[in-house]
Amino acid sequence: MSATAVLVWYLVVAGPQGGMVVMPTAFDKHDQCTAAIAEYKKQPVPAGWSIECVPSASPYADDLGDDEPSLQEAPAQ
Repeated sequence: MSATAVLVWYLVVAGPQGGMVVMPTAFDKHDQCTAAIAEYKKQPVPAGWSIECVPSASPYADDLGDDEPSLQEAPAQ
């Protein structure tokens, strides 16, 4: 049995001062996201701004979950 990851792609816009914004629209396929970037780049892009497609989860993540304990598992002090 093989594990299959389904990713949702988001547009992330980075500004010249280091700020980032995740756009509220998600894409089911990477091609849809890159098409949106191509459409955006048809107009002059302000200096220092960038836009990228970022997946909702790492494709390198395993199915075992986090190695870090949750707040419920933290020892009482």
